[in-house]
Amino acid sequence: MTTEVWYTSYGSNTHVDRLAHYIVGGTPPGALRTYPGCRDRRLPTASVPVELNGALYFATESPVWTGGRAFYDPDAEGRVLARAHRVTAGQFAAIAAQEMYREPGPDTALDLTEVLRDGRAVLGEGRYETLVHPGTLDGLPLLTFTAPWHLADVAWNAPSADYLRFLAAGLLAAGAWDADTVAAYLAACPGAAGHWTERRIKELIAS
Repeated sequence: MTTEVWYTSYGSNTHVDRLAHYIVGGTPPGALRTYPGCRDRRLPTASVPVELNGALYFATESPVWTGGRAFYDPDAEGRVLARAHRVTAGQFAAIAAQEMYREPGPDTALDLTEVLRDGRAVLGEGRYETLVHPGTLDGLPLLTFTAPWHLADVAWNAPSADYLRFLAAGLLAAGAWDADTVAAYLAACPGAAGHWTERRIKELIAS
């Protein structure tokens, strides 16, 4: 049985301070929502940079940030810059539940059998209700969640400045990419492209 996994974040939870609210609970700065957190409130034992096959895009409307939210399409062409946090399987289940607007249950509440076997498990129709297993790292599964649709199936929506700033800061803190790389990557993502230039994203990073 899998006891530890790499929760692989490609959105605002690339930022460890943001992720901490999903683990210990509380209200992030500027947020309208209070997170209950995990039963196990230990922070990740490691957070490392990873690159995934697929594409990042921005769609729907975030009630927290305003603007588009980040989603991952593992079937699209491209690469996704992400940050993998080593947590327990129970913590991953609780983080996923909070992203799905569900109350975290006991550690056994999220059955990982299907996603580990098939690479994907659709738990519902909502955004972030599809589990994805894009690979392994140090013998442990990389796990994340996204929408059940593909990037071509939904209208894209530009992300807000605060959301991009958080996402960029988390990627930079991972230590594998510089500001030029992160800005170029985000500026090219569907939803951001045409709305956010590399120069403007670098200004966000600098601020």
